[in-house]
Amino acid sequence: MSAQPTRAGGLPASDVSSAVGLVGLAGLAAWIALCRAWPAIADALSLPGPRERVAGPFAALAAMAFAGMLMALWSVLVEKVHRNPSTGIDWHRPRPLAASLHVSGTKLAGLWSTWAIIGFLYCLGRWYWNGQYLFAMHVIGWAALPIFVLSVPYVLWLDRVLIEPRDHAWHFGAMLIGREPWDAGEVTKHWRAWIIKGFFGAFMISILPAGFAAVVSADWSQVIHDPVRTGNALFDILFTIDVQIGTVGYLLTLRPLDAHIRSGNPFLAGWVAALMCYPPFVYAFMGNGGVIQYEVNTGGWGYWFAGHDTLLWIWAGLLACLTGLYAWATVAFGIRFSNLTYRGVLTNGPYRFSRHPAYLSKNLFWWLSTLPFLVTSHSPVDTIRDTVFLGCVSAIYFWRAKTEEAHLLREDSKYRHYHAWMEERGLVTAPLARLLGRARPRRVAVQPAE
Repeated sequence: MSAQPTRAGGLPASDVSSAVGLVGLAGLAAWIALCRAWPAIADALSLPGPRERVAGPFAALAAMAFAGMLMALWSVLVEKVHRNPSTGIDWHRPRPLAASLHVSGTKLAGLWSTWAIIGFLYCLGRWYWNGQYLFAMHVIGWAALPIFVLSVPYVLWLDRVLIEPRDHAWHFGAMLIGREPWDAGEVTKHWRAWIIKGFFGAFMISILPAGFAAVVSADWSQVIHDPVRTGNALFDILFTIDVQIGTVGYLLTLRPLDAHIRSGNPFLAGWVAALMCYPPFVYAFMGNGGVIQYEVNTGGWGYWFAGHDTLLWIWAGLLACLTGLYAWATVAFGIRFSNLTYRGVLTNGPYRFSRHPAYLSKNLFWWLSTLPFLVTSHSPVDTIRDTVFLGCVSAIYFWRAKTEEAHLLREDSKYRHYHAWMEERGLVTAPLARLLGRARPRRVAVQPAE
């Protein structure tokens, strides 16, 4: 195992600092405060227009953009991430434009063709033209022309300083043009990355408005004395943080920010496990009438603990802590959050205690909020079904975790070091490993990276 930079106790240093996500969180909080206070601000400044809180979908989009801009600026101006060797950029020896122009042309052909194919797939997917996805399609349609135009100067500029400008996109362009040799493996990597960005990017944009509107519009004077309503309001805030920061990660996959997708998960099992948890596939499995729907005749925590205020407050606090851990796991990624990707190794924040804090907290939240073993129908069949099916959902997330680990173990020796350290010394992971009889020696044998 190659030597790796380490923190105290032998834990490898994280590729992502805690500060990036905190900057984004502060920016998001400031934007939400501004939107909530807009009536008073408009009155104080005698501004024209309605006197109401700014809770519309484009305000939600602006919140994400503002938080992302602050994180990007912090990353470049303070942490100087553009100088990291992992960017693959050499700023000190730029090529003449004429020397890289033919490479850039091939790459642009690959990128534009990729975007056209993704646009065609959006048109084919009926679910993209109903409900919450309509907003995402509107935003993507509006952004298409500016992105198309800006891609030209961006690629021309970046190819001058890339150490190897013939990247995945170039290989796809070369395949289409047919003038130069191209590598099928590189084309496959290109499409893995862009399917991830296309599929999950649209989903994340589609869920921005609802949570943001709930947080901005919330009237705390009406909920603060009710533990269930207070809990739900806290869940809205924390899930909004997760969605806002997570969406930034899908959109800022840029090399100068050292946030590019270095590889997409190469394992089919990883894709199947992940896609089962998102629309439209999730509806067939966990939605109303789905194969493993686990909320049939479940009253939930507010129903079963009604009349016991102390217990309700304790339960609301416990669920809020789990939701907070889930949001923290996303914020810790800064601008590098996305499913099914390798974008560096994260070892700080909640990942200091568990390899999968988001999955762990999310599943505990579902068990403690749904209480599937308690049903209003008093039917033992419903009890058994709901409990078994929620167990199936947790098993799917365990499966996701294992496929993600397999991907990262294959890619990076630092992650192999982190994986072994957590197995032996992680506050949550090590006891679980011992409990399941899976404790391993410090050196982990894995398939070498391709």
